[in-house]
Amino acid sequence: MASTLASPAHAEVEVRRSRFVALAVPVAGRDEAAERVAGLRAEHPGATHVCWALLAGGHSGMSDDGEPSGTAGRPILEVLRHHDLEGVLGVVVRYFGGVKLGAGGLVRAYTDAIATALQGAEIVERVPETTLIVTVDYADAERVRRWADGEDFAVPDTAYEEAVRLTIMLPARRAQETTATIRDLTGGRARVAVA
Repeated sequence: MASTLASPAHAEVEVRRSRFVALAVPVAGRDEAAERVAGLRAEHPGATHVCWALLAGGHSGMSDDGEPSGTAGRPILEVLRHHDLEGVLGVVVRYFGGVKLGAGGLVRAYTDAIATALQGAEIVERVPETTLIVTVDYADAERVRRWADGEDFAVPDTAYEEAVRLTIMLPARRAQETTATIRDLTGGRARVAVA
């Protein structure tokens, strides 16, 4: 079973005067990862390289950001894979210290930096989620919302039109049970679809 991080983890290592600042952070997908990388570039304007790897299902990827091919992004990705992580972005920001490390030295430095960040990280089981779109009458909307809140399901969006459309995020394993419960709560009036 794949795991993810409970919260961001970071570390800093120095190798022959180059500074490597590593961050591992849970992300929902490629868009959030791209925002994080852009934020780190802005936060570290003097950095020589901002290299990253992402494991997020079909949204995985990596970048050497100007380092020799395969010496930065790939090592970060391999460390994430070794920890069986999913939905995690690993980023290493490098400040060049004036001494070239060579390909082997770069691979070791990027590997050590992200591995050091993950040493103190809280790794938790990743629970696959699904999103349900529930369309109900105005009279049933608050009942469904209260029930979802009581189950600790996220309701990130509610649209009020001819009917009320609730977006509910929940563990995928509970989708069928939830659909049946919502139909019971509304006397069969609710329409439930997987997003």
